[in-house]
Amino acid sequence: MRHESTAQPILAGVVAGVTGFASGFPLLIAGLHNIGATDEQASSGLLVLCVVPGLVTIVLSIVTRIPISVVWSTPAAALVLASAGTDDYASAVGAFLLCGVLLLVTGLWPWLARTVTRIPKPIASAMLAGILFPICLAPVTASFELPALALPIVLTWLVLTKLAPRWAVPAAVVVTIAVVAVSSSGADLSGARLLPVLAPVVPGFDPAIVVGLGIPIYLVTMAGQNVPGFAVLRTFGFEHPPARTIFVTTGAGNILSAPFGGIALNLAAMTAAMVAGPDAHPDRDRRWIAGVSGGATLAVLGLLSGVATVLVSVSPPVLITTVAGLALLGALITAIATALEDPAHRVVAILTFLVAVSGVSIAGIGSAFWALLAGGLVMLWMRPWRRRVAREQAP
Repeated sequence: MRHESTAQPILAGVVAGVTGFASGFPLLIAGLHNIGATDEQASSGLLVLCVVPGLVTIVLSIVTRIPISVVWSTPAAALVLASAGTDDYASAVGAFLLCGVLLLVTGLWPWLARTVTRIPKPIASAMLAGILFPICLAPVTASFELPALALPIVLTWLVLTKLAPRWAVPAAVVVTIAVVAVSSSGADLSGARLLPVLAPVVPGFDPAIVVGLGIPIYLVTMAGQNVPGFAVLRTFGFEHPPARTIFVTTGAGNILSAPFGGIALNLAAMTAAMVAGPDAHPDRDRRWIAGVSGGATLAVLGLLSGVATVLVSVSPPVLITTVAGLALLGALITAIATALEDPAHRVVAILTFLVAVSGVSIAGIGSAFWALLAGGLVMLWMRPWRRRVAREQAP
């Protein structure tokens, strides 16, 4: 009985770890390449973003007896991929460091935590939707540009989305690996490094990149991952997750991993449901074992960072973005639905979305930052008008 009680959450954690890694690594590596990282630096980033959150997950789950699942920030990786490319990778590392400092301060300063988590949902969700939208277009683009390569991936995802949704993205990744292996069979891999590697970088401090990238990474991490992550834990009966401890720990982990390419750490949202829900174990008090198992699995999978980087490097960029787009489609749907949920804020949401998706850059600061600013200003402008209209329409 004891063995059966332990086996179920262990298996649930392994599935969560594999799913999170398989669905996220193409996006993460492509994003790091987009901001100037070499293959070695991208491999280093993937390694630390597996090992550090994996160890944090193990420690927090054991100490709190809650299935706390910490992963890298998928919205942040999407933001990095969607941002204007740069060769100043050192300043991008400075932006990662700023995000870690802000997460740490969030845990130490309750006012900041309350303020950030109260960013109006229409604005936060519309900004996230604008970041994800270009990436989610990639499956359509690739299906026309490279149909022989892209269509098997898209069709695999589509079939399993109906038959076994949990395995749709991992299966699409497996098909992508097969397609890349066949299409790049003649590629010269003599200089490729398949073993995991750490490549530290001294952070740079170009203000436009550090601020223009670091603050949006922090905000999308909070709004797109941490807030839903806490909601998942509460949904499954963990009413009082230690928010301060989680923010301080993930912030410290982010600061530690940033010089090695670590973008951002946060609570898991999608995979959190796998370890916190009844599928992990009927007894809620036994589900923390799934958290430990998931963290250990993610840390071990970090050893494949070199192989994963080589896979992405020899693939056509649009093919890797195709997998990322399929993996993020659910997040895009959720973001759009949340942004447009309140009819009174739909104009604000659409304008925020349009600014984010435009890709404009002003003074070197990307569109995500300006989308937040534009959405906030429009919401302030519209608020008195809405109140006046409401008074005029009142019986």
